[in-house]
Amino acid sequence: MKTITILFVVLLMPFAAALAQEKGGARGGSVRGVGGGHIPSHGPPPARPQAPARAPQAAAAPNRSFADKTGHPEAPHVHTNNKWIGHDSGANDARYHLDRPFEHGRFTGGIGRGHTYRLGGGGPARFGFGGFFFSVAAADYGFCNDWLWDSDQIVIYDDPDHVGWYLAYNVRLGTYIHVEYLGA
Repeated sequence: MKTITILFVVLLMPFAAALAQEKGGARGGSVRGVGGGHIPSHGPPPARPQAPARAPQAAAAPNRSFADKTGHPEAPHVHTNNKWIGHDSGANDARYHLDRPFEHGRFTGGIGRGHTYRLGGGGPARFGFGGFFFSVAAADYGFCNDWLWDSDQIVIYDDPDHVGWYLAYNVRLGTYIHVEYLGA
């Protein structure tokens, strides 16, 4: 009887591990309405024009909260209904200004849903996949601390507001960051 019990427990272990991953296991799985394999059907719309700011937008941005619902990440993210949270600072956001946009050319791989890439190593300063290399915007370093740089799947979207930047969306987490293409 003891052997049968042990065999039963051993056979159930893979199912328990899979269930834990699905419910947001140790590797930082999804929360309700964010991530968990959802891929947005499109990138964010351009931000609405804002009234002239009294102070530079970059000064107010670091204290901003992105956790719009209980359990949602404290990072820019996309809801499973394709609503992009946090991409609303507009084209004049100094944090995403580039003196020489597309300095290394334009990303020639596929963009958007249907073009998923597995990260092949590196980190925020330089990461790559499939022979393409990118760098995370300095302002977004804190939003990618839980990315798995050697295995996460990402999707690249055009950034409609910040010339020279792309948005890298993490399929596992449902979060995204601004990235600059460094070339192939």
